[in-house]
Amino acid sequence: MTTQTQTSRPAEPKPFYRSFGFQVLTAMVIGLVLGLIAREMGTGPDGNPNWLAQTLQTIGSIFVQLLRVLVPPLIFTAIVASISNLRELSNAAALVWQTLLWFAITAVIAVIIGIALGLIIQPGSRAVIDAAAATAPSTTGSWLDFLKGLVPVNMFGLQASTKLTDGAATTSLNFNVLQILVVSIVVGIAALRVGQAAEPFLELNRSLLAVVRKILWWVIRLTPIGTIGLLGNAVAQYGWHTLGQLGWFSAAVYLGLAIVLLVVYPVLLSVHGLNPVRYFAGAWPAIQLAFVSRSSIGTLPVTEAVTERELGVPREYAAFAVPLGATTKMDGCAAIYPAIAAIFIAEFYNVPLAFQDYLLIAFVSVIGSAATAGLTGAVVMLTLTLSTLGLPLQGVGLLLAVDPILDMGRTAVNVAGQALVPTIVAKRAGILDQARYDRAGEADVLDAEPTPQAA
Repeated sequence: MTTQTQTSRPAEPKPFYRSFGFQVLTAMVIGLVLGLIAREMGTGPDGNPNWLAQTLQTIGSIFVQLLRVLVPPLIFTAIVASISNLRELSNAAALVWQTLLWFAITAVIAVIIGIALGLIIQPGSRAVIDAAAATAPSTTGSWLDFLKGLVPVNMFGLQASTKLTDGAATTSLNFNVLQILVVSIVVGIAALRVGQAAEPFLELNRSLLAVVRKILWWVIRLTPIGTIGLLGNAVAQYGWHTLGQLGWFSAAVYLGLAIVLLVVYPVLLSVHGLNPVRYFAGAWPAIQLAFVSRSSIGTLPVTEAVTERELGVPREYAAFAVPLGATTKMDGCAAIYPAIAAIFIAEFYNVPLAFQDYLLIAFVSVIGSAATAGLTGAVVMLTLTLSTLGLPLQGVGLLLAVDPILDMGRTAVNVAGQALVPTIVAKRAGILDQARYDRAGEADVLDAEPTPQAA
């Protein structure tokens, strides 16, 4: 009696046009074209955006809302689960301190580059913008914001804000990511201290995390559609010609972002024996989404997904490090941009800066980024830097015309750094899945729906 054995053949690679990366690239091209068309159409008869611009804005806003609604449950369940899993790692405390150390190291490098470019290019002396455009920002940052942000207002990190528009009051709810992070860490540590009695809670938390990750995968599959709306709306609303109003300043900022992203990060990866090409191939979905969405928090679910599934960082560590980075690790918004902007404003108003002032810029960039956690945009970080240096806050108004366009590049660098540091720390600690990292970008991992066990 003979027995026939069947050998399994490797699955045939699917056509390139079905890959997630190709779909996103195609969506960026479509969004750019539609954005240019919407801009050429101009405004409607009533002065409001035309139908195409409104459609793009709506699509982009809905996609970001879908991502943001997953942030609170994802952070809470992932942090609690990661703390319970960290007990299995003998070097958990070392991982935390190395993460904070590398946050600081990369921030120092970024701010030094920003200061150097500001001094070399001197964008404030070359500016031709009218000083009448200077206005004090409505939102400012202070060191008290950091202390207040650490203390949760409620268990859900919710905050309410009310705006008066044409005599009508509008109240909106938002969440403070730093407060959610604090609550999650406290609950996770408390569950460990309770012991066996907390096991049902931890098991429920793991189940909730699996459900949240499944929903996240569904939203990630909508990324090409969201990209069309986000990029198209940005082009339609602002247009690239806006950069001409502050050309030298914009060039200095984007040059600094490019140096950090394409020179500093690859050097750090190479020093640690990691292939930079593989890193960018794996982190690309998060970086491109950050560029078009201008939201590190909105990109957080995707950043965590690619850090774990593409770059090979263990989930029990990535679930802690990536959310922490999304609130405190901002090489673009909190290092390069405020350094160049502060020098710009000092030059514009003819305020000389001494050596200690540049040290203050570096200090604020490394320490002060946590003070802006849960707040909006780089304007808060800039006002914190200006107030520390004693520079006029009205200078912020000079830069608002190009801020949305600069914010695209800033956020992309922010997210790239938020994925980079956990990867480096995991490599140094010997817990990085090197085989998975070396395959980053090859298998198009975001196309594969996670199983409940892997969720």
